[in-house]
Amino acid sequence: MLAYPDIDPIAFSLGPLEIHWYGISYVVGIVIGWWLLNRRADDPGSGWDRQQVADLVFFAALGVILGGRLGSVLFYNLPWYLDHPLDVFKIWQGGMSFHGGTIGVLIACYLFAHSRGKKFFAVTDFMVPAVPVGLGCGRIGNFINGELWGKPTDLPWGMIFPDPAAGGVPRHPSQLYEAFLEGLVLFVILWWFSARPRPRMAVTGLSMLGYGVFRFAIEFIRVPDIQLGYLAWGWLTMGQILSVPLIIAGIVLLLLAYRTTDADKPLTTDQ
Repeated sequence: MLAYPDIDPIAFSLGPLEIHWYGISYVVGIVIGWWLLNRRADDPGSGWDRQQVADLVFFAALGVILGGRLGSVLFYNLPWYLDHPLDVFKIWQGGMSFHGGTIGVLIACYLFAHSRGKKFFAVTDFMVPAVPVGLGCGRIGNFINGELWGKPTDLPWGMIFPDPAAGGVPRHPSQLYEAFLEGLVLFVILWWFSARPRPRMAVTGLSMLGYGVFRFAIEFIRVPDIQLGYLAWGWLTMGQILSVPLIIAGIVLLLLAYRTTDADKPLTTDQ
């Protein structure tokens, strides 16, 4: 069994203002993603410049924060927030939904593409290879918060989380599993895949498929949100239900991307 580091969720305080590691993790993810997108923009023939990247990052950051929070409220704990509406704004306590964030980012990408005269999928194909960095950082924030832990395990890397609801037994550090698969592994796959010109929609489709599959699989060892529990057949969780549309959409986009003839395949570097 490994010792849970039990890091104080509050990184530091500035008078009455408390800066939480969870918030810092999102900032770190956005900054690194911004840097990676600048590198992509600097490639010859990318069709992007650094000012456009800065604008896209601004749109996407708003989308992920607003969409992620609203998704968490609507998909996972609506009755609580109806009774405690001010808690909607307490993002530093955790509570961000990737699926809601995805919707928010897609809306942001549409608005950006429309305002800049770019094709929607040209924008998403350019951006999504950097997204797993933010996912990985967010999961590290979950780990520091001691939330979203996994099922009991007797594996040597099981951890006892301080939350009383964890029962004081070794559990899978499922946040770290997700940081590894949805963060590092998915980033390597997408960065490698997008390093060469691909048909439009292909990179976006692979990102949706990859995240959906990884999230669906990890949900088998992650304890579902206590207010929801298992929703069907004693094993299906909300995370899995929300991942199925992503998997289907990813497959559809990949099929559409590769159904066209070589002559008709617009590259991800096009506007």
